[in-house]
Amino acid sequence: MLVLLSTLWAAAQPVIPDTPAGRTLKAWLDAFNSGDRARMESYIQKFDPARPVDNLMNLRNQTGGFELLGIEKSERTHIEFRVKAQAGDRTAIGRLDVKESDPAEVVSFAVRPLPPGVTQANFSIDAAARKSAIDGAIAMLNEFYVFAETARKMEESIRARQKLGEYDSMTNGDAFAQKLTADLREVSRDRHLAVTFSPAVLPKGGPAGGPDAVRRQLEENNCGFEKAERLPLNIGYLKLNMFASPDICGPTASAAMNFLGNVDALIIDLRENGGGDPRMVAYLSSYLFDKRTHLNDLYHRKENRTEEFWTSTDMPGKHLGSKPVFVLTASRTFSGAEEFTYNLKNLKRATIIGETTGGGAHPVTGHRIDDHFTIGVPFARAINPISKTNWEGTGVEPDVKVPASEALEVAQKLAAKK
Repeated sequence: MLVLLSTLWAAAQPVIPDTPAGRTLKAWLDAFNSGDRARMESYIQKFDPARPVDNLMNLRNQTGGFELLGIEKSERTHIEFRVKAQAGDRTAIGRLDVKESDPAEVVSFAVRPLPPGVTQANFSIDAAARKSAIDGAIAMLNEFYVFAETARKMEESIRARQKLGEYDSMTNGDAFAQKLTADLREVSRDRHLAVTFSPAVLPKGGPAGGPDAVRRQLEENNCGFEKAERLPLNIGYLKLNMFASPDICGPTASAAMNFLGNVDALIIDLRENGGGDPRMVAYLSSYLFDKRTHLNDLYHRKENRTEEFWTSTDMPGKHLGSKPVFVLTASRTFSGAEEFTYNLKNLKRATIIGETTGGGAHPVTGHRIDDHFTIGVPFARAINPISKTNWEGTGVEPDVKVPASEALEVAQKLAAKK
């Protein structure tokens, strides 16, 4: 009976096609489900060199691995599939495109959860939907994008591709949004710019649930403050994964900084920080200076105005103005986290340790195009008061360049010497 059940179970498992895309998918599933960092690094080195291993590790920790439910579409270099998270009952769909090579390196790869009530059919789009998305994206870029001339060049490029029929065969909303994003970035080189697709109808007037839902989500994530602790030798350690709105998260930031108010040196870990609100950058920075200090400016193209950001001397609790500060970075450190790093580096207030950051200096605002498409439009550019420029496209170079995985250990040693 056990043999029969095992045979039936094995027979029920979806068969991954023996194609370049199928072989890469199998390699990814095997490495991902192992939960072993070394196996994931080996997979990335062979198949997907541009993908940070920590992204996979974080997804693995959230899902517990994936069970393959089915193959929805299979071509030699393209495959679509359904998976179920081992931790919980959420299902997700995935798409994988690879090169016609051996090994078949990844061209694009995405796995996204299916919201309640949404099926794979909700991802289908037609010619009218594609036209609406293109027209809406171009209109938003021409109105808001930080460089007007670049917006015009993006429109010319997309219209030329549209005329050639490059988008005519695309019937998957996710794939179309990804393609449109890639084509816009090919002109702008702006990693903040992105078109996204929602299989469910997008609410009008802001996110579903309104401000209360945003507050709940931030509070559930503790406003991005993952750790605040004292290490040996009275070295403070703060791990921050986002710069959230100080209107909601100011008290959390102050509580973390006050907990660390008596340390002899402070390590701020931004290796998994993708950015956020520039006002929180200024809020947190205020604890690191004894006097009011000019941090950064943002030039808004549409309004033709410059917004200045300064530290405040009126912060609750203690300041660490005379204590050594070390900032940890990784290649995925991005946007507002880069601003924080760049500001402190130019002011010679911190030692930066780790990897060169991602290179995104244009703050972005999301705009609803229609019921299913949105676009994130960079609307301003940073101008540092010391360098008179920013880190767009180049990232922030660390003072001590080491792999991100070694940055904390190096910072502890340097802090101990201080």
